[in-house]
Amino acid sequence: MPTCDVPETPLSELLPGVALRSDLPLPEVTEGAVVRHFNKMSTFNYCVDKGFYPLGSCTMKYNPKINDVAVNMPGFARIHPYQPENTVQGALEVLHSMQENLAAILGMDAVSLHPAAGAHGELLGMMLIRAYHAHRGESHRKFVIVPTAAHGTNPASAARCGYKTVPVNTDARGLVDMAHLAAQVEKHKDGLAGFMLTNPNTVGLFETDILEISRMIHDAGGLMYGDGANMNALVGTVRPGDMGFDVMHVNLHKTFSVPHGGGGPGSGPVGVKAILEPFLPVPQAVKNDDGTFHLDYDRPLSVGKVSPFAGAFLAVVRAYAYIRHYGRENLQQISENAVLNANYLRVKLGETLPVAYDRTCMHECVFTLKEWKKYGVKALDVAKRIIDYGYHPPTMYFPLIVPECLMIEPTETESVETLDDFIVALEAIAEEAKTNPEVIRSAPHTAPVRRLDEAFAARNLDLAWSPKEKFAAAMED
Repeated sequence: MPTCDVPETPLSELLPGVALRSDLPLPEVTEGAVVRHFNKMSTFNYCVDKGFYPLGSCTMKYNPKINDVAVNMPGFARIHPYQPENTVQGALEVLHSMQENLAAILGMDAVSLHPAAGAHGELLGMMLIRAYHAHRGESHRKFVIVPTAAHGTNPASAARCGYKTVPVNTDARGLVDMAHLAAQVEKHKDGLAGFMLTNPNTVGLFETDILEISRMIHDAGGLMYGDGANMNALVGTVRPGDMGFDVMHVNLHKTFSVPHGGGGPGSGPVGVKAILEPFLPVPQAVKNDDGTFHLDYDRPLSVGKVSPFAGAFLAVVRAYAYIRHYGRENLQQISENAVLNANYLRVKLGETLPVAYDRTCMHECVFTLKEWKKYGVKALDVAKRIIDYGYHPPTMYFPLIVPECLMIEPTETESVETLDDFIVALEAIAEEAKTNPEVIRSAPHTAPVRRLDEAFAARNLDLAWSPKEKFAAAMED
């Protein structure tokens, strides 16, 4: 490290006049009490190391422990963004290699690692599309087509960039309604900026008309944006860039095993075709002719900065370790096993939970419990009851086009034994719905916190703790 150029100044001079209280009335507890408290609290938390997350579209897969080893290496964990570049060449090499790896996986020409999450990546993608059209003197293009089944962040990201969203329907197959799409493209072709599409889509199905969709949008002068939330179904098998997507994000905190429970850290890199590369945010990690690396800020057409420094660096390190573990030869195992596991659940549970679109799915399967209304049981009730069987609830009520929806994604990291146990639990709940629906409606029964009035709790959150109140409530139970 270079010699410190900051003079050593006593704290008393840096913070003159600070009054330290001689008496601080804080409770004192023993070390044993503290250790017991936090160990007990940790057992209440559900985590992927503890059990199966059947969360569709969230891909809460197992996070390999080698990732923890990688991010705790001093050359990654103990560096500072303001260090001279010649002292962090290893970190810059990881950034550059990750840009190249993701570009190859996505079928893109360049990648920005800056976005902090998927929605942030969507925002950047739409900013790039806007910059592209403006650079071509076509700022009049103000319409973005979005399927009715899309993630809610899609229209939000487009609107945030000043675009007007145009909905396109989903047909009986669970795919984009091509006739409706053609009508919308024709209606808005003079002002069409692009089309935002998730493939596989939000009901877990591959959009088989993707090449025709891309041709239609491109012929009208628009660009294709790919929502990469479901990239876990495609890794190493299909490249979105080959489908006609011009820009897309991919969630490192989903597809590439970076844990994202509890709020982060997220990372949603964006890949682009060459026509959009000049507009990428700064800086980009670049390899010099002599084999060294630097951060390039000299990009006149860049949309600017979208995150501090070079993005969520340690999230990138985790994903890089995961990709290098598989290698080019084995990456397809991710998608192949994810799709296999999802279809295993679809077939095994098909008679217990009606499938929304009964056909081969991709990485996640979508069920509808609309028929269970005759028992007075809703999808929310089933999600709560599954907690009593030791599992995290699956995604519910999304996508919105599926009534009483349950979306289940096993990922590639779950064993067939785990899936079989999960199937047995859902079959037991299905039997309860017929014979004892009240036990489902009043669930969970074994969790530290019982069912809440979620609408009230969201608006009147109170995290205050009172031992007397808690003890009295426990005695009443």
